[in-house]
Amino acid sequence: MSADPTAGPHTTLVPRRPAPRIAVFCGARPGADPAYAELAEEFGTALGRRGVGLVYGAGGVGVMGAVAKAALAGGAPVTGVIPHELHERERAHKAPGEVFVVRTMHERKALMYRLASAFAVLPGGLGTLDELMEVATWNQLGMHHKPVVLLNNSGFFDPLLGFLDHVVREGFLTPAERALVHTARDPETALDLLAPQSREPAAV
Repeated sequence: MSADPTAGPHTTLVPRRPAPRIAVFCGARPGADPAYAELAEEFGTALGRRGVGLVYGAGGVGVMGAVAKAALAGGAPVTGVIPHELHERERAHKAPGEVFVVRTMHERKALMYRLASAFAVLPGGLGTLDELMEVATWNQLGMHHKPVVLLNNSGFFDPLLGFLDHVVREGFLTPAERALVHTARDPETALDLLAPQSREPAAV
């Protein structure tokens, strides 16, 4: 079958699969190591290269701003979501892409979860950890089935991963539930897990 718009009237057109959108949880601060922002830029660039959209917290600074600027520069569709009370604090007026201002943090997370087909977690603080644990819990409870990947090339998440293993040993988490949180060392490996259909074809 053909998707050629010039084809005859009886040709069945095959609809295109919508491009995946990855929600990125990360810090609105740059962190102590410049490598965190560099990683964010690499991930944003990789999103654009693969034609994958970005959903993020609409902060124009820190790791959050770095990933959004790189994604937009790389041609990725970029959507930010931020509650009104953080609009000025996180400089949403400088946030790249289309920005939705919502009333509460709960509405922010709910919209991000709804828009995204998968979740990437980069270095960040309490808000990042809150978002990670919530989407992982939703997977555990079957409320959605969307991949979650920690981008851990510098070992930033090693203490957290060790704690999750401790929770398994203490009987509060099964090995299968622990496996819901994946890790990757680089953006390409992360995207292979998050959006495998976007993988670039091998050169011939």
